Amino acid sequence: MDEILLTAATELEMWVKTPEQSADFEELHTSQVLKEQYWKRTMGTVRTVLEKIMDLLECYDLKPEMAHKEVGGITNKIDAKGRITHVMEQLEIDWRFSSPLQAADNEIFIKELIEDQFRHHGLEVLFKAKPIEGVAGNGEHTHFGLAVKLKDNKKVNLFSPFDMKKDYLSEIGYGAVMGILKNYEVINPIVSATNDAFNRLKPGFEAPVCIVTSLGGTKESPSRNRSVLLGVIRDIDNKNSTRFELRSPNPYSNTYLVIASCYQGMLDGIMSVISAGMDCQMLEKEISKKYGEEAVYLEKFREYRSEKDVFEYYSQEERDKLYGKAPSTVWENISAFASNEIKQQVLKKGDVFTDELINSFRVSTTEKWKNELQGRIIHDNIMLLKTFVKLHNESDHATDLDVVNWERIVYLKTKLMKDSMAKKCIFTKIKTAISQGDYDSASDLQIQMNEKMSEIRALYIEYKNNIF
Repeated sequence: MDEILLTAATELEMWVKTPEQSADFEELHTSQVLKEQYWKRTMGTVRTVLEKIMDLLECYDLKPEMAHKEVGGITNKIDAKGRITHVMEQLEIDWRFSSPLQAADNEIFIKELIEDQFRHHGLEVLFKAKPIEGVAGNGEHTHFGLAVKLKDNKKVNLFSPFDMKKDYLSEIGYGAVMGILKNYEVINPIVSATNDAFNRLKPGFEAPVCIVTSLGGTKESPSRNRSVLLGVIRDIDNKNSTRFELRSPNPYSNTYLVIASCYQGMLDGIMSVISAGMDCQMLEKEISKKYGEEAVYLEKFREYRSEKDVFEYYSQEERDKLYGKAPSTVWENISAFASNEIKQQVLKKGDVFTDELINSFRVSTTEKWKNELQGRIIHDNIMLLKTFVKLHNESDHATDLDVVNWERIVYLKTKLMKDSMAKKCIFTKIKTAISQGDYDSASDLQIQMNEKMSEIRALYIEYKNNIF
């Protein structure tokens, strides 16, 4: 053996739109439900810019592989002068894998290149994880590979089994998958460190919130389960293709830290299964264990593999029981460092992560969370609620439904944003909790706020659509 080869790659998703123009939410949502824009051919200015970006990536020797429309968007419009307007499309650009450090460097450079090219052509790029509520968000699926180069220059994929028709993965491959899944509670705070990330990580739209993987129905059939956190990608005819895909990162995840934490988790799993002397059959049984069954490495009261869509097949209560309750806010997530001290040691092995680095990340993430929550999110919600005005009167043939809907809207607006002498609204309670350092309460109130904001958005659309 001459060299260990770690490889990584990211899939970069984005929304592209015309500045100062917006598409109707219902139109976007309906288009997505009907799958009207799923991986269609790009046209017009968007296609021109994509082709230019691919040429530039080639010139920089970044080896572009794919640029295509993703799942969100609506059909462009053309004005009286023949100009394309109301562009609103979701795109994805992929390039060849590289070493972990180079892969993270490439991503930063490519994001800036993409922004520059679209801006030059009068279009705006949104890399936010969830730029539009209720419509598909931007993921950045991150891929991991592991191989060795032998002294004769031959490369061997360490995740692939000796016989692809007999086993899903090698012993090292199984250990790596189980290492990420078992230790994900301390990896997740690094992957999802912003309010925006949690706007995307909600059940539905194939959001990867459950700590679970899929190996495939049979050894010959690769997994097509898009509801899992960690995908196993394999080709029975190509051992070199075996790799893992973490589906939870977004374009603003810190790719350097995400890759480092995942490889630390993999190493813990690999070392543990090797020390236990487990073969592929034993490991397949381990990762396929049922809730309550004893395991050598994995936790007894958890499941880690599902070949079914976890959102369609299981209820929320069942998912929480089998795969662990997913955090709903940044504070819940970052608190996992303190509540999983043993798993935190996995990150620190080999001094890859240190107490100083983890604490610095925890403090900076908490500061950003609370400042954005009270200084931007609440402000934006207030501005939105002020647009929810009464539209009906007696001469408009208002129905009892209009009256009931408007009364509910007023109730929610008051609950969210209006104080009285005796009672404080949710927005004020959040600000008070943050100022007092009561982050647990602020986090709980944020969840309440998000639920009520989702309810009032949907209710106002229903109310507005029923008015002449």
